[in-house]
Parts: sequence; structure tokens; C-alpha cells
Amino acid sequence: MKGISRYASLLVFLLVFAGMQTLNAQDEHGHDEHAATEAHAADGHGSGECCLAGAHGEDGEYDPVGTVMNHIADQNEFHVWHNVHIPLPCILYSPDRGWSFFLSSAFHHGTKAVDGYVLNHGRVNRVADPGFPQDEVSIQCIAPETRMVDGKEKDVYFVCYNNNAYQLDAPSTLDGGMLGGGITSFYDFSITRNVFTMILGSIVLIFLFMAVARGYKKNEGRAPSGIQSFMEPFFTFMRDEVTRPMIGEKHYERFQPFILTLFFFVLVCNLFGLIPFFPFGAN
Repeated sequence: MKGISRYASLLVFLLVFAGMQTLNAQDEHGHDEHAATEAHAADGHGSGECCLAGAHGEDGEYDPVGTVMNHIADQNEFHVWHNVHIPLPCILYSPDRGWSFFLSSAFHHGTKAVDGYVLNHGRVNRVADPGFPQDEVSIQCIAPETRMVDGKEKDVYFVCYNNNAYQLDAPSTLDGGMLGGGITSFYDFSITRNVFTMILGSIVLIFLFMAVARGYKKNEGRAPSGIQSFMEPFFTFMRDEVTRPMIGEKHYERFQPFILTLFFFVLVCNLFGLIPFFPFGAN
């Protein structure tokens, strides 16, 4: 148990130390962040005129729904407060350009495009026009324009560069279009907030179950103690109220470890989502 505690303490220390270093670096560039603005394009291929009136500037109206959705949505970075963000690794692939690897901090709070990619409300999008510069360039704004797509009104996002509007592609999804996604010009394999939280939850569960297993081995034939006694009611409840009645006396033991793993994984990830600061807060 002491060994587990030492490893857990070291993990927490490294996370906090890395987070503080990143916060300092991000805060130095925080004042360069551009406000979201509206873009207008005639055809989405470099023609058109950008409207640089800030949609969320000092004179803009506060949008509570957009603010809340921006905070709870899955993103390629952690937003801490104001202009302070903690970047996450971006792992991107496009058939015509190949792989791109960098941290989301390369976007400088959404004010730069990197390899034809931009950061749109915390998520990576790609410029659909192949004529857009593929190196690192400063952009003016990113904003939506309402258009008719398949007979329905849809917000299509554009990035403004040199007073021209370029249409953006969202990452490819394999939902068959049922959820509004589909195959686009690139694939996003990045470690987003949700993925980071799931990895962190898995690490916590590994340490937790190792400690519990050690307790069962040490206290074999005796009453549980320590972390083992804390987890015992969960195990017995899942066995007596879920797996045994639902699966049956004959086969429930075979599926018990799998069901317990799913239960605790979902529980831990949801509990992490209730904590409103890094490295938690993902939903």
C-alpha cells in the first residue's frame, strides 16, 4: 500500500508540475487571443469578404448557452480561466498531406493556422481549400455562416485569412451521417479532454485495484481492512444485485470482473467530470 501511495503521489506531483509550467507559458501569450468573429464567403474557396466585427467582442452580447457548451464540449485543450489554456497533443492525418504532430498550443489560442489546421472553439478543423498556406500563418477570425445543407440550415465555419474566407472541415467520424458527421478531408486521432480523462481514470483504477488485490491476498480468511473494506460493499452489491440476478448463478462469475471494470470506469470518469479544474472537468 505504501508503494502504491508513493507512485500515486509522484503521479499527482508530475501532473501538477507540468500543469503549472504550461500555465505560465500559456499566460504569457494569453493576451494575443482573438475574439470569435463572423466570416462571409461567396463560395468558400478563397473568395469573399471577411467581416471583422467581433461577434463576442467588448460590445457583443453575452451568449450563456454558447459559453456553457464551449466549456463542456470535448476539446483539444483544457481551458482553465480567461486566456489560460493547457494544451494537449494533436495527432492529425490527411490523405493528401500525411501525418501532423504538435501540441494545441501551436495554434496560439486560435490565432494561427498550422499545416492547414486551425483551432475552432477548442477543436481542430482543417481548411478545405488546398490553396490555403500549409505553413504557420496568422489568421484574422473564425466564424460560422448559416447555409442550406441537404435541405437543412447548418452553421458552416470559415476562417478569414488576408480578408478571404476559407471553408473549414470538421474531423471525420464513422457515424454514417446519422449524427451529422461523415468522412471529411482529415482524421483526428488527438488526445482530447475526454480521452485524457479516460486515460487518467484507467491509471487511477489500476492503482486502486492493485491495492485492493493486495489487501485480499494479505487478509485472506479475515475481515477486510483499509481500502479493501471500502471497496467490499461495491463488490457485494454488484454481485448480489446486478450480475447474479441478471446473468444467473451458473455464469455470473465469468462476467463479474468485466462488469465491475465497466462500472468503476464509468463511475470514476463521471466523478472526474464533476471536478471543475485541471486535470479533471471533462464530460
